[in-house]
Amino acid sequence: MKRTFLAIIASLLCLTVSAQGYVPTEECLKARQEFNQERFGIFIHWGIYSMLADGEWVQNRKNIDYEEYALLANAFYPAKFNADEWAALFREAGAKYVTFTSRHHDGFSMFKTATSDFNIVDGTPFGRDVVKELADALAKNDIKLHFYYSHLDWHRLDYWPLGREGHGVGRPEGKDGDWQSYLEFMRTQLTELLTNYGPIGAIWFDGYWDKKNDYSYKELYDVWDMEAEYALIHKLQPSCLVANNHHVAPYPGEDIQPFERDVPGENTSGYLTGTKVSSLPLETCQTINKDWGYKIVGSPYKTIKELITLLARTASKGANLLLNVGPRPDGTIPDKSAALLREMGAWLKVNGESIYGTVAGCVPESEWGVSTQNGNSLYLHVLKGTDKIEIPYIDNKIVSAVALQDGTPVKFSQKKKTGIVIDVPAFDESCPDYVVKLSFRKAL
Repeated sequence: MKRTFLAIIASLLCLTVSAQGYVPTEECLKARQEFNQERFGIFIHWGIYSMLADGEWVQNRKNIDYEEYALLANAFYPAKFNADEWAALFREAGAKYVTFTSRHHDGFSMFKTATSDFNIVDGTPFGRDVVKELADALAKNDIKLHFYYSHLDWHRLDYWPLGREGHGVGRPEGKDGDWQSYLEFMRTQLTELLTNYGPIGAIWFDGYWDKKNDYSYKELYDVWDMEAEYALIHKLQPSCLVANNHHVAPYPGEDIQPFERDVPGENTSGYLTGTKVSSLPLETCQTINKDWGYKIVGSPYKTIKELITLLARTASKGANLLLNVGPRPDGTIPDKSAALLREMGAWLKVNGESIYGTVAGCVPESEWGVSTQNGNSLYLHVLKGTDKIEIPYIDNKIVSAVALQDGTPVKFSQKKKTGIVIDVPAFDESCPDYVVKLSFRKAL
């Protein structure tokens, strides 16, 4: 069995599909279409760094020695982790998929791997494969599983030469040939993830920025050997999509364009200078509080109004929202995170048709809010109180206008000279997004 598995790995490492000639398969195109309708996913940043309760970058920020940091695994025992409870919460929140950190920059694998003992099954007293448990629980709840996977590593000695980060964690200098060893290690782990845990919706790489200062855009594609990496993923699971959070134009072989902490087309975070929006399916990733990994202090939460506004604005750009929560070291979701997710789910239960399966609305973002649409329905997301909305004339007769939350009719007029005027009823200020549904005679 072991020989067969190694033989599979060896053959897949030899894939030589031309990147420039990459053509998505029918399975991939179908998966892209499905992804583009899901609109809401949950991001999970969880690992041994959660024990320090200071975010996922704590090892690098505090220059913790790599051998000393690895000892955290000896005490990692998330006794309250319950995959079924997580899955039930995410279903209640209205999420269609979950992106889980299989391995972050600290190099610790949250799944069973043959590549080293630095993993949750072989390297901790907990000894359970949380990825397997989560995969099974999500499948029972009809929620897709995606994997976050870090290109960067602050633990392995064959991650050499070093890039921008990880210089203060005490690793010795490497030698010639180490980089190829590291690339092979990653492909072996990707093979494990795509072989042992059932259907996987996507592999989400966290960029290539660690070596961005040393190479050009084209050279970085070759340095990380992304052609072979992407070909491996598509070979193992043709329906598995590839996303890479590198903040530049997508490379051949990528299926999703992620935007970190911004809706597509904006750059309030400073990460996306000059990044153009492509025709690929789009995804915005953002945190429910301030940080990705669990942080016990100094990480204020967003309000439900801010989160629903973010969801609506993201959908209005034709993109999904991937909303991050950082579990505690004991395996539980923080109470405030869980409460906000349930509030989002309650709103989606009533207003979900204005988010799921929609595309960017034909009405541009305005001071009052944004729009989405689907078929012959146009959804006006009123995010700021107003008594009237005026939009350009649409040569397509409006059949009805209603408040989506309760079906109450909404007054409107439609004239070529004055355009479309919507009289917005007074609504409770606690409503995070008051949605008006306009139904047209024909598809928009």
